[in-house]
Amino acid sequence: MSVSRFALGAVSLCAVAAVVAACTTTHGAAYGPTSALPSIGSAAGASEQVLYSFTGGNDGGNAATGLVRDSGGNLYGTTVVGGKNTCGTVFKLTPQATPPWPESVLYNFGCFSDGKNPHGGVTFDSKGNLDGTTVSGGSGPSCGSYGCGVVFQLTPATENVLHDFTGGRDGFGPGGGVTFDASGNLYGTTPDGGVDSQGIVYEVTSHAQERIVHTFTGGKDGGVGSLGLLLLESGGLYGVTEEGGAHSAGTVYRLTRTGKRWALSTLYAFKGTPDAASPYGGLVPNAAGDLFGTTYYGGANGMGTVFELTRNAKGGYHERVLYSFKGGSDGSSPTSTLAFGGSDLYGTTSAGGGSCGCGTIFRVNATSGAESVLHAFGNGTDGAYPYYGLTKGAKGVFYGTTVAGGSSGQGAVFEFKP
Repeated sequence: MSVSRFALGAVSLCAVAAVVAACTTTHGAAYGPTSALPSIGSAAGASEQVLYSFTGGNDGGNAATGLVRDSGGNLYGTTVVGGKNTCGTVFKLTPQATPPWPESVLYNFGCFSDGKNPHGGVTFDSKGNLDGTTVSGGSGPSCGSYGCGVVFQLTPATENVLHDFTGGRDGFGPGGGVTFDASGNLYGTTPDGGVDSQGIVYEVTSHAQERIVHTFTGGKDGGVGSLGLLLLESGGLYGVTEEGGAHSAGTVYRLTRTGKRWALSTLYAFKGTPDAASPYGGLVPNAAGDLFGTTYYGGANGMGTVFELTRNAKGGYHERVLYSFKGGSDGSSPTSTLAFGGSDLYGTTSAGGGSCGCGTIFRVNATSGAESVLHAFGNGTDGAYPYYGLTKGAKGVFYGTTVAGGSSGQGAVFEFKP
C-alpha cells in the first residue's frame, strides 16, 4: 500500500480538498477564527458548535486527527498541512466560556528530517510529552514523497524523532496515533512496507529502539493497518486490518507477548455483506471485555456497520453486526473509533447525512443496536467529514474534528452535547 493508497484507504485524507470544493483520554500535560454557529442539522435536544475553524495558514489545515484532552480541559491534535512551513502542525486549544477557543501552534513541522504531514493526532506519554507519527518526512529514503515517515516526541522544549521509517522491513507511511504500555514503550501500525508490503505493527521502546511486532502478509492474518489506536487490554494488543483475512474483508486480531516474541491470533475474519467488512477505526471494550468497532463497508446495505465481538466461555469471540448503515440521511462509511456514553456508543460516519453527504454523529445502543442520527454535517460552517470519531470530555460532552468545512473550508474542532 503506497502513501497514495493510504490516503484512499483513509477516505482521501491527503486529497480531500477536491471533495471539499464541492461541499464547501484524560492525562496531565506538561504544556501548559470564526464565530461558531449552532447547527441546524442536530437532533432535538442535541447541539454541535464549532470551537475553532482552521484557516489553512499558520494555524494549520486539514485536521485529520483524533483529540486528547488534559486535566485542564485543553485539547491537542495535529493538522496535516498548514503551519509556517505548510507541512503540518501540533496544536492546542484552550477552553473558554464561548467559542472560538484560542489556538496555539505547539510545533510546525519542517517537512524534512523532523517529519511531514502528521495524521491521527498525539498521545500523552507518562512524562506529559506528546507523541505521534507523520506520513512522510524523516531522514530515511524516499517513499513517494520526502522520507518514509517518523515517530516523533514533542516536549515543551523540542521535537525529537524517535524513529525514521525506511520503507523496507520496518514499514512506512504511519498514519495513525500511538499507544503506550506501562513501561513507556509505544506501539503503532503502518499501512505500507514490511516484507510483504502489507504493513506492520511496530514497537518503539522507551530507549527509542524500533522493533517489528508483526509483519502482515495480506493472507489470513490480514493486511494494512488502521486509522485507530491499538488497544492495550489484559496484556495484549488488539487491532484491526482493513484487508486480508479468510474472506479478504479484514480482521480483528490480538497480539500476545511471550518474552521477546509476539504471536498473532485472528479473533474474527469479516465476511462482507451482509456481515461487516473493512474496519478502519480502533476497538473499544466494555466491562465484560467485549469489543466494539466500525467498518467502512459491509452490513445489510453495504454502507458500513457497527459491530460487536462477544467473548465466549472458551476464550473465543462471536461477532454480530449491531447496526447496518443505510446511506442517505442515516450516514455511511464510518472510519471512526467509537466512544462509550453510558450504555450507548457514539461515533461519526465519514459520509451521508445532509445534502452534501459530509458525515454524521450517531448513537447506537450497545445492547439493542437501536441507532439515532444526532447531527448531520455540512449545514453552514459546522465542519465536514469527521473521520476520527469523538473524544469524551466532562459532563457527557464529546469533542471531535473534521478535515474540511468550518468557516475557511480547512477543517474544524467541534463540541457536541447529546
